[in-house]
Amino acid sequence: MEEISKAHKARIAIRSFKILSDALALRGSYKPSGKSGQTLSDALKMLSPEIYGSMNDPRIIELKGLEYVIDRLPRGIEKCTRIILTAQEELEETSFEKIYPLKRRRTSYRVSETDMCFVITRGLSEIYDLLTHLTFLHIEAGKIRDQMCDRHGHFTVEWRILEETIQKENHLSGSDLDRAIWNLSMILGRTYHETMGTFSYLEKNRKQNRSNHGLFQIIHSLGNRVKSEAECEDNKLTVYFTPSLKELIGHHKYGGNWARMIKGKLLALGFKNRPLHIISANMHSILNILYGYAAIESNNNKQEEDIFDLFICFRNKDNEIKNFALQHGLHEVPDCSGSHIDCQIIDTSQLKAVRFHPELRFDVDQHQDNMPVILVMDYAFGAQAFEVMDELLSPFIDKASEILFDIKSISIMGKAGILSGKKGDIMLATSHVLEGAAHNYPVKNDLKTSDFQEYANVYVGPIVTVLGTSLQNRDVLEKFQMTTWKAVGLEMEGGHYQQAISAAMIRGHIPKNVKVRYAYYASDNPLLSGQTLAYGGMGREGIRPTYLITKVILDKILGPVEKQNQAESFCKDDYPEANVITSDKEN
Repeated sequence: MEEISKAHKARIAIRSFKILSDALALRGSYKPSGKSGQTLSDALKMLSPEIYGSMNDPRIIELKGLEYVIDRLPRGIEKCTRIILTAQEELEETSFEKIYPLKRRRTSYRVSETDMCFVITRGLSEIYDLLTHLTFLHIEAGKIRDQMCDRHGHFTVEWRILEETIQKENHLSGSDLDRAIWNLSMILGRTYHETMGTFSYLEKNRKQNRSNHGLFQIIHSLGNRVKSEAECEDNKLTVYFTPSLKELIGHHKYGGNWARMIKGKLLALGFKNRPLHIISANMHSILNILYGYAAIESNNNKQEEDIFDLFICFRNKDNEIKNFALQHGLHEVPDCSGSHIDCQIIDTSQLKAVRFHPELRFDVDQHQDNMPVILVMDYAFGAQAFEVMDELLSPFIDKASEILFDIKSISIMGKAGILSGKKGDIMLATSHVLEGAAHNYPVKNDLKTSDFQEYANVYVGPIVTVLGTSLQNRDVLEKFQMTTWKAVGLEMEGGHYQQAISAAMIRGHIPKNVKVRYAYYASDNPLLSGQTLAYGGMGREGIRPTYLITKVILDKILGPVEKQNQAESFCKDDYPEANVITSDKEN
């Protein structure tokens, strides 16, 4: 009963955070230090997301969570006192510095030293993501402020040393750096090695990508900003939502422009009547599997016998493989709509002259009368998945006539958090359950465990589509895993994709027998300490599951017809028909 109570409280916290975020966007502004901001902070503290670790402990600063957030926000965010969230602004021709965060595809502009503008092109999920990160930073900044001064209001010795360190940070090394880290660790309430670990991580990113200002400056700026808020009302951090942003939400402006661009390109290439297979994936694995073997062979490089060892060799061969692919059916479609979703169009008729790795059983000749076209689209973000897929599957209006493409399959591959296994395992969705809503989408998944043979551990079951990776709580996740939901994983897009696919079937935009495939590899396990997203990516261990899923999907598209027919027969009764089921109870 106690465990259920904790899960229920966490669900209330998620709902509160979402409702309040929506209300603030409609209101137009809020101050994190004001009543509304405090309510957001209280909701985030009540939820206590796994990714933010020790956020609720007032004695220590959460360093792994800080690393995660800094990587996903633009450089200098810690100094800002005005943050503006807007729709499309004509800022390209201004003198404002355009900044892309290291690990999040979002557009931002530095208007001044204290003003930052975010151009929201990916819908409500992007707003929730930003507000979650900003709320976390505000909570941590408050804890830093508490370590700045003693009970008499005077700066502590540690803070004065930090200020001296800021003046010579670029010259620190050896014993000077060790002493500075030791002093900073006392402010943060962390060990020397924990502090040094975060310092080194941020420093590496700073040197390579100029993505942050370094740990010393970040901590100093956060503390000073909160202190200045107490001294002057004008210094209080304020988050603004412009009227243009409020009007844009739900209108599919960016998704519509993106889809028209893609469908226009397909028409221009003469692919109107060709079978079309849509794959949501990264921008390298499809190319590497189809073209990598031949591209490297053509350059007289040694070929690896094991196909997965070969994929590791591809990591430094991007340009060679892409140049080869451009000569054999690849058409790149970089995004110019603002949606941040690039695409690739692959004409498989040009693959007849391409040699594949011996382990690949692609039979290109079998399709010679009507060669498939593969559309690879980069990952969407959260609820943006519904917008772009809904627009992509809708008819294309060309000179007052409606054109429907011959869509044969829709494959969604990506990474997700796993609840039952470990990093690198694979999950196949039998349904998508939208967290916090009464929407559940059963999936007739064309993928099955036997497709992956003995190459990986495969978990089959419902996948929870969550509001945000930063809004996850252990008790809620255990509820989905341990109760009759029997969920195997969580991610942000699957339910939104399936909502659009089901709607397209109902509206007659695509046939009901379109093959639908969902496969995810586990990038983290939010229920295991040290395996959350805050502890970094997978690196090389993510190569095998990524390429295994890619290989299986391509085998479904280009493999022998007999094998595809066997798979269709096997799957006929495995899953219920794809439809929408609603209940009176929120998930």
